[in-house]
Amino acid sequence: MDIYLIRHTSVATAAGICYGQSDVALSERYEQEKNRLCRVLAAGLGAGAVRAYASPLSRCRILAEDVVEGPICLDERLKEYHFGEWELQPWAELPAQELAAWKADFVELPAPGGESFAAVQQRAVAFLRELLTEPEAAEDVVVFAHAALIRTLLCHCLGLPLANAFRLNIDYGSVTKLRYQQGQFLLDYVNR
Repeated sequence: MDIYLIRHTSVATAAGICYGQSDVALSERYEQEKNRLCRVLAAGLGAGAVRAYASPLSRCRILAEDVVEGPICLDERLKEYHFGEWELQPWAELPAQELAAWKADFVELPAPGGESFAAVQQRAVAFLRELLTEPEAAEDVVVFAHAALIRTLLCHCLGLPLANAFRLNIDYGSVTKLRYQQGQFLLDYVNR
């Protein structure tokens, strides 16, 4: 099974804003970025059946609807990291002590009123495990999601410590491809 992890295209928020699970708009570059993404997917996807899943946040849902022909399953587990009280706040204006504590242990320490990075990975892995047990598991899969969620899946699939997740750069509108065969994951590419 080939799994294509697609990060949504760029968003229309000011630089330096913490937006996690907030439903923010897509940028004016959407059409250009979507068209590039379609070319990448056309070059990689085979002619067989494809199952499509997306985060219900509009930046993923809209992209999935514009790219995929056929049904798309919206799944709450594919949402971005929930930053709680920090949502839509400038990173530079967050309480320095709270931010420093979170940065020191973002894996286990949740953002105030939000979730921990380990919790993001738990829901992402639950989605993945369910995906692998479905009867259609031989079909290719496209997943429209967010950078944090994709990072947690890559850490899980490749056996990397979750503390190293932010060493993985996941570009806007990019495709990361995993292959699942003989009980293991292989990484074909990142940020295509």
